Amino acid sequence: MDGMMEILSQFHFLRPLWLLLLVPAGLLSWSMHRQADPLRTWRKAIAPHLLKHLLVSSMEKGGRWRPVRLLTVGWLVSILALAGPTWQMQPSPFTEDLAAMVIILKVTPEMLARDIQPSRLQRGVQKIHDLLELKKGVRTALIAYAGSAHLVMPLTSDAGVINDFAAALEPGIMPVAGDEPAEAITLANQRLSQANTAGSIILITDHVDVSYLQELATIHEQGGVDVHILAIAGGADVIPPPGSPPAPPVDADSLSSAADVMGGSLVMISADKSDVRHLSTLVERSISRAPPQEGQQWEDAGYLLVVVIMLIMLFFFRHGGSVALE
Repeated sequence: MDGMMEILSQFHFLRPLWLLLLVPAGLLSWSMHRQADPLRTWRKAIAPHLLKHLLVSSMEKGGRWRPVRLLTVGWLVSILALAGPTWQMQPSPFTEDLAAMVIILKVTPEMLARDIQPSRLQRGVQKIHDLLELKKGVRTALIAYAGSAHLVMPLTSDAGVINDFAAALEPGIMPVAGDEPAEAITLANQRLSQANTAGSIILITDHVDVSYLQELATIHEQGGVDVHILAIAGGADVIPPPGSPPAPPVDADSLSSAADVMGGSLVMISADKSDVRHLSTLVERSISRAPPQEGQQWEDAGYLLVVVIMLIMLFFFRHGGSVALE
């Protein structure tokens, strides 16, 4: 249902002026229907309530697929095809696909908690690998943050390099302790803006403090890029194994609020790949809603209606399939 509503919201015509032909086509069709009416002369001479009793049934029924009706449908479909209906973007065949995504990974001591096995951080790295498997060829950047945010890998189509750098991340290499998601999201917006590309941001974290909500909302208003959150922490009912670093359980309410103010959605981590598949769908939806960038164009669906026109034309090759204008 959401997909249908999204299509309807983006539906428009590339060449709407062709729709003006509907006016003369409608008048001409009405005129031909009058001329094709075998009872037109009799209707002027005999009252309607008497005429119906004087007719043979074959004179009343001209058939559902009368040539005049088929011609009217053919004109309507042809005009719609010329107007160029469209509802989705397509990459230009002469330029590379500029869509991109930026993955932000929280790298703090809390991410070493083992309520999610083998740890929150390692599972986050695994989810990055799974997501890149689904989004092969999409340019991706990687940002790590703790008390400060740092670009680990700029936009690249080489998933192997991103996987290698993500696997090497650990809290000990972060220069500043803390938790600054707003700085990381600002950096992600800057990278997408500098690349002049439509994109989406994925934040992999276990917690976002509610004190950041206003700042995150302001960043989204200025940057306009949707931020989807992958929550990677166990619930309050999960007992971490002995020796696990202390870390609060997942707070779905605060994470959901953060995703809302950033125009994105919250995805809870799952044991299988359903969470990653959901993220992949969200990324595609965010990119499709973004303003068209260089190298993108609206896909003309008018060509699909040519098949319908050809099928209608087949009826005019049968006996009695002609239409005469007097």
